[in-house]
Amino acid sequence: MKIAYSPRCLKYESPGHPESPLRVKLASDFLKAKGFEFIEPPICREDDIHRVHSVALVDKVRSGSFFDPNTPVIPGIFDYAALSAGGAIAAAERCLENNENSFSLMRPPGHHASRQRLGGFCYFNNLAIAVCRVMEKVSRVAILDLDAHHGNGTQSIFQGKEGVLYVSLHQGNIFPGTGLQNRENALNYPLPAGTEEPSYLSVLEQALFRIAEFKPGLLAISLGIDTYKDDPLTDLRLEISSYAKIGRMINALSLPAFAILEGGYSAKLGECIYEFLCGWDKSCSKPALE
Repeated sequence: MKIAYSPRCLKYESPGHPESPLRVKLASDFLKAKGFEFIEPPICREDDIHRVHSVALVDKVRSGSFFDPNTPVIPGIFDYAALSAGGAIAAAERCLENNENSFSLMRPPGHHASRQRLGGFCYFNNLAIAVCRVMEKVSRVAILDLDAHHGNGTQSIFQGKEGVLYVSLHQGNIFPGTGLQNRENALNYPLPAGTEEPSYLSVLEQALFRIAEFKPGLLAISLGIDTYKDDPLTDLRLEISSYAKIGRMINALSLPAFAILEGGYSAKLGECIYEFLCGWDKSCSKPALE
């Protein structure tokens, strides 16, 4: 498995903001020490961004003429956001071209960004951009969003779109306050605060069954690690070892799949990602924890 990653994504920050460069640096250092191979992603082309986002939003991000209390104006943020989208595209294309799972360890995240609006630490919707790019090659795509926050942006972008199924497991009583019911091609599984591994995995099993029924040619995963029990922004209660089990359950679908990083703000981000990758991909050289 190759991991799309560029140290350039560490070059921006907003003091005191939880979506900091340190979280991804610690994760990349941990994964490198475990022997994973990294590939440098290209910056996303603007025409690929326009497949998903309006001209008005792209211009706002480029010029910094926007205000969102959680999504700050940062010098050069357009280039950083485009590079993160490029990482998602690189992971998706590698998955289809090489028939192997692939992962993008990039920031900023993306699943709260909709066609017209940014927000929730997200400027461009990386996963949506990647999915729209590769839908030239595959007719049916399932999106599995495992972030503790509902991916309102991703759902809105693909709402009603033929050939796409959006499935989300998330904490139901936190930002952005959406995803409380199913709608058209969006299946939402809101979870109560305090949900622990057994209940989470039971719901995931239901969600994966619905994905299997859909018979997609590609599975796109928004991997949030803010479901971990010590995440400072959420209140789900997964253990580090839970992510290996999640990975194995997804792998059992036997679908071409790629994953990208969304949230996750604890010091154990790297360990949790490692467990997921080892459960998800048979090429991982070291057994995951039990």
